[in-house]
Amino acid sequence: MKIHTEILSVKSKGETQLTDITSGVRQILQKSGLREGIITVSVKGSTAGITSIEYEPGLLKDYPEFWEKIVPEKNRYHHDDTWHDGNGHSHVRASLQGSSFQTSVINGELFTGTWQQIVLVDFDNRPRQREIAVTLIGE
Repeated sequence: MKIHTEILSVKSKGETQLTDITSGVRQILQKSGLREGIITVSVKGSTAGITSIEYEPGLLKDYPEFWEKIVPEKNRYHHDDTWHDGNGHSHVRASLQGSSFQTSVINGELFTGTWQQIVLVDFDNRPRQREIAVTLIGE
């Protein structure tokens, strides 16, 4: 069994910005030579998440609007009382989103649909340089 990990670095503006990282993940998969196994994509930090969506203009608008409805930025968050950084909403959103995505690798390809992309969602209230671990386990 083989294990291969690489780090993707992505510059983000924050504010629920979505960034398609599928091509970077595929490049790491191809470089690894893995044919069968599991791939996990994880973001470092507590104000960002990883998900899988159809990366298209409508959803790029819908997604931030959805998060604003269920975890409004302007609500009071006790986290902001502690750190005074105004990103309590970012932490709550990221915890609900989840920090990783996992799928199978079959015949050297990601087991994803035609319109399914792997996406970084940066919920923070400021620009960040995000580190994303891509770990492959298999043969």
